[in-house]
Order: sequence, then structure tokens, then C-alpha cells
Amino acid sequence: MKTARTPVNSTLPVGDYLREWRQRRRMSQMDLALEAEISTRHLSFLETGRSQPSREMVLLLAEKLDMPLRERNIMLVSAGYAPVYSERSLDDPALASMRQAVDLVLKGHDPYPALAVDRHWSLVSANEALVSLIGEVDPALMKPPVNVLRLSVHPAGLARRIVNFTEWRSHLVHRLLKQVDATGDATLAQLVEELRSYPIPDAAARGPKASPDYAGIVVPLQLTTGEGILTLFSTTTIFGTPVDVTLSELAIEAFFPADPETAGALRRMAGKRQPDAGGAR
Repeated sequence: MKTARTPVNSTLPVGDYLREWRQRRRMSQMDLALEAEISTRHLSFLETGRSQPSREMVLLLAEKLDMPLRERNIMLVSAGYAPVYSERSLDDPALASMRQAVDLVLKGHDPYPALAVDRHWSLVSANEALVSLIGEVDPALMKPPVNVLRLSVHPAGLARRIVNFTEWRSHLVHRLLKQVDATGDATLAQLVEELRSYPIPDAAARGPKASPDYAGIVVPLQLTTGEGILTLFSTTTIFGTPVDVTLSELAIEAFFPADPETAGALRRMAGKRQPDAGGAR
């Protein structure tokens, strides 16, 4: 079983921090030196602390290592420089247009479910289709910040309604492991172990509904509802050119029907949410 890599230590000297990220990216000193167009000797001196990197060099190496913006700021600080990338609250007026764009995407995806999450999978926003699918769960799981992965596979959450629970949880754990490997985030590493610890509900023992249309292509979510079993697949959307830490960590998860039956069920559910005639908007 694959395990999460040890999260990066943000208190390390810049040379040690640089070396950890190079190793995390599975690059040799020669690989990184060639990418950055510097000598291997100079890179070695930077990692051992014999040379101090300039601000421009820190940013260059961080770019070549494809480090998250949050981690680039940390490496700048460890080298004695001020952070470059801002980190604003989503309520900040400067992000108002970005937040509006997210809300438009979510609303426009109806009658199919969609939600926006932050770097720790905490719920930022969701459309009505997603809210209606959640149904009755333990109120404690809905207290902000709502972690959507915990809500999904917790025994008191949606777990008992997920027909292919084992497959879906394995999919979520695999995604988290890739995120931990890419970001070194300790909170995500802990979340991996939490998700793995949840028991398999009795409903999942019956096995997933057969649906050859998606077999071997995507991992579906098969969810029991009042309209029957819905089979959904998801896509992820992120901002393409963020220079703000918060914005760079925001993602939209949009679900689509994997078969005509699911599409029809979602449309019927949307119709039931509509206000009575005369009061519709």
C-alpha cells in the first residue's frame, strides 16, 4: 500500500528546504541545474549553505521545481526575503470578481452537482444540485469548515449511500496521496490516514451497479437517492494563471451524469426544487 511522503518541514534552512523539494520532485542535482541553467557546483553550494541564493535564484529554482505558491513564499522567507505572492481571504474585495466567476460556474452547472473547495478540501461554495444530494447527515459534519472528503466517506455522512464505497474511497485516497506528494501538506497527509480508517458500510458490500460505459475510463461515484442509484463522474477546474496563494489553491469539482438514467434523475430532482408556478424566477 502506498503511503504519503513525509510533509516538507517549513522551518528548514533554505538549502535543506531546496534539497527536500528537489528530492520530492525526484530530480538529481544535475537535472535541476540543467533546468535552471546553472552549474551543478553552484546548486550544491546552495543546498549545503556554502552559498546564499539571491531572491531571483530562489524564484527561478522554485519555478523549475513547480512548487506551489505557498511553498515558494516559505522558501523566500527561509532565504531571508519577503514573500512575493499575496494570500487574501476569499472575502477580500480584490477577489470579488474571482469569487463571482466561481459562483457563475457553479450555478451554470445546475442541474448537475458542483462545488468549490480550498486546498484542504473544505467547502467554499456549492450549487443547489449538490446540496440536495447531501440529504440527511450528522449535523456535526456540516459545521464549518465542512470537509467534503470527510463528509463523503464518514460513516455518519454519505458513506452508507455510496454503493461503490471501497472503489470511491480508494480513488479519493489516491488523489490525496498525489496532492501530498506535490505539496508536502501535513494536513492532507493526516486526512489520508483518516479516510483509510473509516469502515466499509454494509450497503457497499452489495457491490457497485454494473455500467460498462465508463469501465476503465473514469472512477464513478454511485450514490443511492430517492430517484434511484445515480452514477456520476467528476472534473476539476482551477484558475489558469493565479498569482495569489488562496486563488491558486481553489478548485471546482463538477459532477456529470455517466448514463442517461442519471441525467434524467438529476433533471427530475431539479424540477422538484423549483418554486411553484407564478413564483418562479
